[in-house]
This record gives sequence, structure tokens and C-alpha cells, in this order.
Amino acid sequence: MVRASGEPIHALIVDVDPLATELVSFALRREGWHVSVATDGPGALHMGRSDPPDLVVIEVDLPGLDGLEVMRGLRASRPTIPVMLLSTLTAPESRIEGLAQGCDDYVTKPFHIEEVVLRLRSLIKRSGLGVESGIIEVGDLILNEFSHEATRGGKPVSLTATEYRLLRLLMLNANRIVSKPKLLEEVWGYDFGGNTNIVELFISYLRKKVDSGHQPMIRTVRGCGYMLKAVSRPTG
Repeated sequence: MVRASGEPIHALIVDVDPLATELVSFALRREGWHVSVATDGPGALHMGRSDPPDLVVIEVDLPGLDGLEVMRGLRASRPTIPVMLLSTLTAPESRIEGLAQGCDDYVTKPFHIEEVVLRLRSLIKRSGLGVESGIIEVGDLILNEFSHEATRGGKPVSLTATEYRLLRLLMLNANRIVSKPKLLEEVWGYDFGGNTNIVELFISYLRKKVDSGHQPMIRTVRGCGYMLKAVSRPTG
């Protein structure tokens, strides 16, 4: 997803929790977004004014100014900026308060990062700021989500429908382990009674098509699953 101008979506993340910040930042950068980070309320307001973001993710419990105050401060100059609040407070009253104060979404910790990314993409779509780029790139491997065409090092890679779904899932989770059960669920829609041989078979098909003649990208992580590892683009 990019801006209508073709530029990356700019997200500002405001959180004192380094693990949560890194998790969200990494996931959004993998989506191709530009990410800025602030660790307190005053810093967030300064960054929001000096380099206005398209969307803000704010932890409610911040030092200096709390998340609701930061949201109000940012919206004083940009009333329609999409805001997601993050919080460790799970009581319904806390969520209701955040929504009543005007946040667009409210997510409690701990969260599933895939869900957070989908919710943020939805906020950008509803705001009218973003359009789908339809292109996933990992190193010199490129996948077009519209045409279902792939290239590696500029050369076409012919894919069946199942191979496309499998490769897309691995690329969206580049540099992360994807378990066999998750691959079965996401690509085939059921678990084959726990038999993962079908996954191994299609991974072997993909390796022949994607890695043949190139530095291998599809890695087996024994006992865990598979990872599509980004490699440097060839130079010269």
C-alpha cells in the first residue's frame, strides 16, 4: 500500500515499550511504509508537527502526556488523521473511553501483529490516503499480486495457483519462520489431518523455480517450518 502519489505511507509510532515498537515498526517497514518513532508525548507532538505522518499508533500510558492528550494535540492541527490506540488496559470501559475520545481503533496488548497491520491498512483505506501497490519485493524476488506473475533477478518465474499462494505468504513473512500448520491453513484452508507432506512437496516445487541458479532464499528451519530469507540484490 502506498499514497496515491506513489510515495510510502508514513506512520508515527508512539510507545515506551521497545519490544512493541520494534514489532510494529518491522512489520510496517516490511509493508513498504516509512516509520517514525517517538517514546513520549512531547516528542510525538514535535515529530507530528515537523514531519506530519499519515497515521499514528499511540500507547495510552505515556510519560509526560498520555496517549489521549497526544491524540488531541495532533488533531488540533489535523482533525482527520487516523489514530490507533494501544493499551494494556483490557477493561471494556477503557476501550469505550478511547473510542469516545475519537480514536479510530483500539487494540489491547498483547496483540497479534498480523491483526494490527490489517487494521492499520484498513484505517488508511478508509481515510482515502492509500492505494494498493500490488507489488511485493524481497531482494531480487518480485511478486505482482494483480497479475500473479513473479520474477527473480528480472527473469520470469512460472507459478501455479497454489505455488503463488505459498510464495506470497512466505514473502509477506520474509525473514520470519512460518510453521507448517500455518502454511496448511493459509494456503490450503485445512490441515490435511496433520499430514504436512503436501507442504514439503510444494516447497520443493518452489525451490526449483525460485532458487534454481540463484542464491537460495527458501530455508528450512528444522522442527519449526520455513523462512524466505532476503538476500542482497546482485551487483554489477
